[in-house]
Amino acid sequence: MDWTSKMHITLCLVALTLLTACSVSYKFNGASIDYSKTKTIQITEFPLRSSYVWGPMAPMFNNQLRDQFAAHTRLVQVKRNGDLKIEGEITQYQQRNKSVSAEGYSAQTELSMTVNVRFTNTVNHSEDFERTFTATQSYETTRTLNEVQEELVTQMCKDLCDQIFNATVANW
Repeated sequence: MDWTSKMHITLCLVALTLLTACSVSYKFNGASIDYSKTKTIQITEFPLRSSYVWGPMAPMFNNQLRDQFAAHTRLVQVKRNGDLKIEGEITQYQQRNKSVSAEGYSAQTELSMTVNVRFTNTVNHSEDFERTFTATQSYETTRTLNEVQEELVTQMCKDLCDQIFNATVANW
């Protein structure tokens, strides 16, 4: 082997080593927060204010909302005086017939959950808002609400938390 062949092989090995040793990783979570100015978030308990309720719903929602911000931001969650403040209440939980079968009976039922949210950004008050968010899920009426309620409420809580996250810190 001549000197140039050895040099090419050596350069290829060095380049290959560098390519496998170096990697760039980017995780998109949707948050657009200036962490030099915004360091804390206060998320208050959302009480049930709906006329129809399911007991575990409020704790499921409150835990999911806190977990969403813990998993996707570096904000420290505090009990009071947060740079960002999220508060509100669960205002509606209801079911209604969504579709009717050929025989005239209900074929699907839609379950919905609505929360009212007040968001305060002490760093930039122009981003403050009060807004309602709603999530829905459907189920076949061949099943009872008791059979599907936990699964559907879990999914609605996730949907609501995504909506709230996007409206408060993702700026979408």
